[in-house]
Amino acid sequence: MADKEATVYIIDLGSSMGDCHNGRIESDLDWGMRYVWDKITTTVAASRKTWTVGVVGVRTDETNNPLQDQQGDGYENISILRELGPMDLTSLRSLQDLVRPSNTESGDCISAIVLAVEMIERFTKKLKFKRKIILVTDGEGSVDPDDFDEISEKIKACGIELVVLGIDFDDAEFGFKEEDKSSQKKTNEGLLKTLVDKCDGLYGTMAEAIAELDIPRLKPVRPYKTYDGELTLGNPAEHKDAMSISVERYFKTHKATIPPASRVVIKTDSGPSQADNGNEMEGVESTSAFAAVKNARAYKVNDPEAPGGKRDVEFESLAKGYEYGRTAVHISESEYNITKIETTKSFTILGFIHQEKYDPFFNMGETCQTVAQKFNDSAALKLSSFIHSLQELESYAVARIVTKDGKEPALILLAPHIEPEFECLYDVPLPFAEDVRKYQFPPLDKVITVTGNIIQEDHRLLPSKDLSEAMDDYVDAMDISSWEKDEDGNRTEEYAAVEDVFCPPLHRINQVVRHRAIYPDQPLPPVAPILLKYSNPPEDLLAKAKLRLEDLISEANVKKVPPKAKARREKGHKPEPISGLDVDALLNQPDNKRRKIDPENAIPGFKQMVELASEESEIEDAAKQMGSIIRSLITHSVGDSGYDRAVEDLGVFRDMMVKWEMPALYNTFLQDLKKRLLSGELGGDRRMLWFQMKGARATLGLIDQSVSDPSTVTPEEALDFFRN
Repeated sequence: MADKEATVYIIDLGSSMGDCHNGRIESDLDWGMRYVWDKITTTVAASRKTWTVGVVGVRTDETNNPLQDQQGDGYENISILRELGPMDLTSLRSLQDLVRPSNTESGDCISAIVLAVEMIERFTKKLKFKRKIILVTDGEGSVDPDDFDEISEKIKACGIELVVLGIDFDDAEFGFKEEDKSSQKKTNEGLLKTLVDKCDGLYGTMAEAIAELDIPRLKPVRPYKTYDGELTLGNPAEHKDAMSISVERYFKTHKATIPPASRVVIKTDSGPSQADNGNEMEGVESTSAFAAVKNARAYKVNDPEAPGGKRDVEFESLAKGYEYGRTAVHISESEYNITKIETTKSFTILGFIHQEKYDPFFNMGETCQTVAQKFNDSAALKLSSFIHSLQELESYAVARIVTKDGKEPALILLAPHIEPEFECLYDVPLPFAEDVRKYQFPPLDKVITVTGNIIQEDHRLLPSKDLSEAMDDYVDAMDISSWEKDEDGNRTEEYAAVEDVFCPPLHRINQVVRHRAIYPDQPLPPVAPILLKYSNPPEDLLAKAKLRLEDLISEANVKKVPPKAKARREKGHKPEPISGLDVDALLNQPDNKRRKIDPENAIPGFKQMVELASEESEIEDAAKQMGSIIRSLITHSVGDSGYDRAVEDLGVFRDMMVKWEMPALYNTFLQDLKKRLLSGELGGDRRMLWFQMKGARATLGLIDQSVSDPSTVTPEEALDFFRN
């Protein structure tokens, strides 16, 4: 596609365009301008000087065009509203004031097309441009068919694409037909369709064009070359048999960025602003409503002798410091350059791995594709042989790449890709050892007992055969690989294909910005349905899989869990267990009731003792025991070996007191614990534990009134507790 564009919009401004038809509450002109404004604002947002726009009005009250002066009759009531040129927001606002229905019915659309051709030809000359004329009309004006052949030949000779969009024009493919159409409009539709066919252009109804505005338009992106050089296997400088292929590497997937917002301030007076003094913000158009804002950063250091106790320092005097524990280690700029790893541009294969032995979760980011160097037949032959070898051996290549001298090295995985007319190597970055998270989780297909026995069936934590089959049936019923309907209405297409799923935040912001640029005083439009289409599974698919889901729920014995209590429950109002058993009665029996918390299993014992307490004195006893256990853990801790258990117990202690609305028990204990910690009563210097508790103040601090109403501690007192 050409980088330069020249588009002329021809707008029918006849008096008939001010009427409303087919149940619409807005005029035909406003309705048709939805499409025009959307296209123009897209051009404005692109901010490319080579994308030019011109606007011509037909059936206007005035006549303002050069062809009327040069050729005389035939170009009356046609006005150039804007000459071809770059478009910005200020020009857009000025153009809006000119687009109004006129008081005349005179003006020929074909003459307006001739004028648009002349404008494009005069502006673009013989340069490489993508040329287009878009006519928006209701077909009620005059259409002169005398010179269709000459006009169509001129349009094709200039390489111009003619697009005619008619207000309420009949379109069998789109499925629209206007009833009670005037004979003149019906005749004009046929004439315009004939001209478009002669020009090999596009003809359609405005309803279809507006319906397609909600479909996001993907921004064309130029290929970005991330590497251009040799792909080697071995060292060609030392070994004659080493492989060296001239290649180019491009992005295949790259995350699209959401457009950022620049900070501006609303002007409150008409006096001179910073923008007027030549300090306008770079890349942002100056307007009468907003002024640019610039950021200024100041660096200060503590200085008791300076006013206010702080002194400004210059940025050039700052040095790099790296955190080392609770201090900073200084490294000068010269030393930093020495310690930096020196790398040279290279792309070297380290080895190969069988496809079955590669785990997909090692993919670390965006995908690139490597192709042979352009116009290098030898490189294309070598790379093709290498790709086919990987494909036949079902293997991947592991390579080290440095895209530029001094850049950090990266490990990538090269995978072969072969199509009838295209071959390449796709690559994804691989992790280093520090990037891998090795978390251990229990297996899902077996249960390992305490004695080491492995149970693979007939266990309450393992699915039965019937449950597995029910889940298989439900997964098959929710298959979307061929759920989308094709043109014939058959479900053969893939649902939620990548090319149909758009980024909602990106396109929503673009939609809102375009709307606000055109209609600054109107409320924002609703989210386009296509952006929410894939937020939930398709309803017809859910209806189809409903029976399978019910079978799965029945087989899995799924039951509703009562809501978790947020405050202390009164005795006699506890939820009934699902099983129907009176668990409290069983645990409250004298032989089963817990009276002492086991220090080795403190958390479950404390929770059970508090949950089954029938009087507040029993909760106070549980809190007293828990406090003793926490103090004992700290006192007998060798170094910081017992700190984690003590902090965990302290967090559970606090949560239970919040739940049962008895914050005073925890607050009293914590205040006493602070005194003991800082005074050294609990086995010596335990200040490191105090610093650890300060780091988790949100979950270990005093229970204030914002957390629990019965508390007598204010939020300010809770903050000061760790400060003092």
